[in-house]
Amino acid sequence: MAFDYKKEYKEFYMPKNKPSIIEIPKMNYIAVRGKGNPNEENGEYKKTIGLLYAIAFTIKMSYKTEHKIDGYFEYVVPPLEGFWWQDGIKGIDYNRKDEMQFISMIRLPDFVTKKEFEWAISEATNKKKEDFSKVEFLSYDEGICVQCMHIGSYDSEPNTIKMMEDYAEQNGYEIDISADRFHHEIYLSDPRRCDESRLKTVIRHPIRKKE
Repeated sequence: MAFDYKKEYKEFYMPKNKPSIIEIPKMNYIAVRGKGNPNEENGEYKKTIGLLYAIAFTIKMSYKTEHKIDGYFEYVVPPLEGFWWQDGIKGIDYNRKDEMQFISMIRLPDFVTKKEFEWAISEATNKKKEDFSKVEFLSYDEGICVQCMHIGSYDSEPNTIKMMEDYAEQNGYEIDISADRFHHEIYLSDPRRCDESRLKTVIRHPIRKKE
């Protein structure tokens, strides 16, 4: 049975639809940075997703090649994630999507080192004849956060975010979004195959103790 991060780490990927506080350990990701409206049909965001999955599946299927990764085990590719921000705005203004900046990400298993990541970039470049120069190996220590499962359209996220902010406040914390701590989304549903009223998205915001 392939290792499934969503099932093995439910505290990170399957929170309840009410806020909770959690400390997130350092993780490594395949990542691509960009900007623009994520809904734009041929926009930068949708192009980044293809780049991410090409590298993710190159690593996942590496066991079928001559290249063997130390410590490799079969696994389900973790869900797509994203850090989002807009310059000069604390949080997200959903009416100004063209100003959105993002880091699209897919978590890497711990056995994937920077060296193995670089092998995957080279392998995908040679096989697919595409430019993967924008794809990076990102290590990120998210720290203490408030999170919640959001069910519904992305545009209705502010309702869930308000619940999260209130919960953090009631527990002695404040939202700590900054230049290096971000609004974080983890996508558990495919919007191409799921009615938007049933979309499941983990929303996570960094917090700190109130002074």
